[in-house]
Formats: sequence, structure tokens, C-alpha cells
Amino acid sequence: MDIRKGTAEDERLVRSLRITASQTSGLAGGGATLVFTAPEASGGKPRLRAAAGFRNAEEARGLAMKTDAMIQAALASALPKSGPLDGPIAGRGGSEGLIAIPLVARGVAVGVVAVAPTGPLGADAREAIETLAWSAACQIDHPAVVAIAESLSHRSDGSKAAIASTTDERSDELLRLSEELFAQDIELLRSNEKLGKIEKLKNDFIEKMSRELRTPLNSIIEATITVLSSEHENLSPASRDTLRHALDEGTAFQRTLQNILDLWRLKQNELPIEIQELSVSDVIDETIFSVQDALGSKPVEIQKEIAEPIGKIRTDLGKLNQILFHLLDNAVKFTEQGTIRIGARLEDGRLHCWVADTGIGICADDQRCIWNEFYQVDDRASARYRGAGLGLTLVHDLLTLLEGDSMLTSEPGSGTRIEFSLPVTTV
Repeated sequence: MDIRKGTAEDERLVRSLRITASQTSGLAGGGATLVFTAPEASGGKPRLRAAAGFRNAEEARGLAMKTDAMIQAALASALPKSGPLDGPIAGRGGSEGLIAIPLVARGVAVGVVAVAPTGPLGADAREAIETLAWSAACQIDHPAVVAIAESLSHRSDGSKAAIASTTDERSDELLRLSEELFAQDIELLRSNEKLGKIEKLKNDFIEKMSRELRTPLNSIIEATITVLSSEHENLSPASRDTLRHALDEGTAFQRTLQNILDLWRLKQNELPIEIQELSVSDVIDETIFSVQDALGSKPVEIQKEIAEPIGKIRTDLGKLNQILFHLLDNAVKFTEQGTIRIGARLEDGRLHCWVADTGIGICADDQRCIWNEFYQVDDRASARYRGAGLGLTLVHDLLTLLEGDSMLTSEPGSGTRIEFSLPVTTV
């Protein structure tokens, strides 16, 4: 997230620092990450240049303001600093709190990367983050070294005697600076090569997992459906129940795997937006139909709420389907009896949708964490409430991709309401 724009070279630097923030956040388990550059003048404040792992820009700026003293201390000492987290981001951070790592070039701190890991950092993750920090420092400092070299190469006071007397000194300094530039270029190449290898290993793992798990899983699900449909009369009730249970488990596993892959593609900016025409009413009907099996025999009624007819709109159908399904599936999962309401309205060029239930609700301390990956309100209930804790994380990231927002209200024992909105165009 770019805080402000500058020259073309500054914009290139910001793009580079944005990548640094994103990769650092990924290495920290999706933790909040801020990247600062040193003040441009004495007495100034560090400049926030990029951030990752936040729900919005306001959250990033809020953490930057609260950690200003720590960032300045890391800049002044050129040594790492750490401290506890507080505020909304605290619940998403791990036990290590916030770590401020100075970006050091030529013995001077030219910036700081601050990261709040979601869990303990392993040795490999720490080494990779340090490599990113060194690479970022070189990129921040590189223009300054180039400017010094150019200044020395063009400087002249018009005096032949002065030029003659300073030739050797200037040549030595130019040589030293050239060697520093060369060393920085070599180190950047090595850092990029190392980071490239890390990214390749991640991509290879995801691709292999997709191929090795999804293909046989799809075959198992298809075979189970075939047996249930073709041999239904020849199967005993116990066999039918066993196969249906296996089918439910296989489908749940398939959905979890798909969530993991979608989240990965989102983090890699590889999940494209595909705009098409759709009917909101039809999408809601399909969503309700898709959770009927999960509802089972529970005394729960799903009500559709569309007060005024909504005409055709244009947005990403697949992603809207995913968002509504995960919200409704979550409501079904945590509602044992009562009512679940799913509705929509069109207002000021934005589609507002909501899912409200009369389920178990969420306490205030847990509400700020439910969007986190693999987070579950009660780990002891994981066997009862099936899921890996990825559905709401995917909802949050899909809404971010579509420039949407969300609002959650909940009371323990009384139910939960989640409303989101996203920009659409009417047909």
C-alpha cells in the first residue's frame, strides 16, 4: 500500500518496498508489516512507504503512529528493537510482538522494516527476512551513492592547479564508490536469486499439492457418488450411511484445499477479477441451495431478504458466490436452531449483502481475530464445528481484491450479523 507518490525513481523504489513488505508479511505468517525510510531532514520523522498484512490503510497508519518511538530508536542505533503490540492489531500478532529491523547501508540505517509475526519465527524465516532487509537497504541507498559518484565526476572549480592536486584523491574516492556500487549490485543479485529460489520452492510446493491431492480426491468423490447412485438399492442402510459420511468428509476436505489454493493465489496476485452480468436474487438462491446438506435436520429456517427488486448488475460472479457461501455456511455451522437471514440491497453504486443468524455468537475479544488464517473461536470445538478456519479469511481477502468492506456485529448467545458491500455497475 503506497502512502504517497513522488518522482519516477521514487515510485520504482516504492514498488520495490511494497514487494519487500508483502514478502516479509508472508514469511511472518501473514503478519502485519511496515516499511519506513529515514527522515529526509534532521529532526524529521520516518516516512511510511509500504505496508502489508493489514485490513486497511487506516490500520497501518495507526500502528505506524503508535510505534514511532521504536522506529526512531532503531534508526538511531542501527540495531533491532522489539516491543509489545496493543490496539486492534494486538490480537493478530504472535508472542514476539513487534520487531523493528533497521535497513543498514554503508554503516547507516536508511530505513526500518517493522513486522508483527503471527507466531514464532523459525531460523529460515529470520534469515530470509534479514536478506530482504539488506536488499531493501541497498535499493534505498543506491540513488544516493550514484548521486555522489556523479557529483564527484563532474565537479570542477575551473582551476587547473586545484584539479591537478585533487585528481588522485577524487580518483580514489570514485574508485571506492564504484566498488561499493558494484558490491551492492552483486549483493542485490544474490538476494534476488535467493528470494527467487524461495518463491520457486513455494510455487512448486503449491503446484505439487494441487496436483497430488486434488486429482485423487476428485476421483474418490466421483467414485463414491457413482456407487451411491447406481447401487443405492443394493446397499445396506449402514453402507449407505458410511458412503454418505465419506462423501461429506471428502467434499469438506476438497473445499479446504480449494480455500488454501485461492488464498495462495490472492497473496501472489494471481487470482484475476472476472466481471460478468448476474442476478443477485439468483446468486442468493444458489447459495441457499448449496448449504442445504450442511443444514441437515436442524430446526433452522433460512430466509431470503430482498425488499426491493435488484436488476442485473456486473461484478465478479465467482467471487461473490464464494463470499456468500462462506458466510452462509459459517452461519449454518454455528446455528443449532432459529433463523438465518440472507439479503441484499443496491445503494449508491454498491451492492450491500448480509447474513444474520441466531447462533452462538462471538465474544468481543474474538471478533477482531476471526478474519485471521486458521483462527477458530474455540479450538476444543473444532471436532464439532468442522473447518480449518480459512473461510472468513478468504472472505476478507476477496473483499479486499474487489475493493469491498465488511462490518461484523455479534453478541454471545444471541447470534451474529456480517454485512459487506462492494462496488458494482448496473446493467
